[in-house]
Amino acid sequence: MSDTTLVRHTWVAFGPAGALGSVHEVEEGYTFRLLGDTSPRSVYPSLVIAKSALHAALENGADWPEFREH
Repeated sequence: MSDTTLVRHTWVAFGPAGALGSVHEVEEGYTFRLLGDTSPRSVYPSLVIAKSALHAALENGADWPEFREH
């Protein structure tokens, strides 16, 4: 993903302690960042897959986050 990629929509992922990261719709599909990431992760073909990838990147046993569109 380049620095000039246009973000179309954003969903923030929340867990019990607050925000965990975010999913972004970009021209190529969907990507995500966890808090503390310096750059976006891989691009995925669908929102569902990107949300699943974000969940998989959390600590083992983490509950499914609540995603809120912003």
